Amino acid sequence: MKKRKSAVRWTLEIAGILLALLWLSPFYLMIVNAFKTKREIFTNTTKLPEVLVLDNFKQAFEELSFLQTFFNSILITGLSVAFIIFFSSMAAYALSRNNSKLSGIIFFVFIAAMLIPFQAVMVPLVALFGKASALNFYGLIFMYIGFGCSLSIFLYHGALKGISKSLDEAATIDGCNKLQVFWHIIFPLLKPISVTVGILNVIWIWNDFLLPSLVISGDGTDTIPLKLFLFFGQYTKQWHLALAGLTISIIPVIIAYFFAQRQIIKGVSDGAVK
Repeated sequence: MKKRKSAVRWTLEIAGILLALLWLSPFYLMIVNAFKTKREIFTNTTKLPEVLVLDNFKQAFEELSFLQTFFNSILITGLSVAFIIFFSSMAAYALSRNNSKLSGIIFFVFIAAMLIPFQAVMVPLVALFGKASALNFYGLIFMYIGFGCSLSIFLYHGALKGISKSLDEAATIDGCNKLQVFWHIIFPLLKPISVTVGILNVIWIWNDFLLPSLVISGDGTDTIPLKLFLFFGQYTKQWHLALAGLTISIIPVIIAYFFAQRQIIKGVSDGAVK
């Protein structure tokens, strides 16, 4: 029995290592080819470069206007996620504490909205915002809030079902109003699920290309994914610069994760248990 368990464990560990190597292979190819010239990339994509071409990073940094573009991505992502957490947590609290039929219908509408693909509403949405002169930085954040709230409300609603209503009643007896009950009693208990909601929304907003390409009109508010597309034209594809730009853009993300990994892992695991 012990030998069988040991064999299973070694098999799982080997499979895990192979999957990890498979997952890391795109990063290896990206970093290796970022140091090559354009001709070397098309010659052999997996071979290490004989001479490191650092000019790729300098040129990509300048053409991307990286500091401004990075700030735009941080600002758009940060504001969007903050508003999503703010509105969806309060909406889920109101829906979970109200047992009326109307509350159930509204919650069902939010759930149904997750099933509607973005491509189905893309054209009318852009046309509507265009008529309202809202195809800009603020309109993009407003759209992200709308698209992000459905899943967030669903997650918050499930977490709130596990929090006893007796906490609300005790706080009300002590003189708290509804807002004080939520922000001072309930919301601190939602920290694990808030971290999960934040991570899920940061990932798709930070990496999103389609919506900014439809909304932002090149007025100095381009995000990193949108700016990287400039390296791909109709007749030329500057892979050496694109890969260098991608390498530069993931460095701040890795640094941020390195410092916040304990909170992120704790929030995700606590949210899953919750």
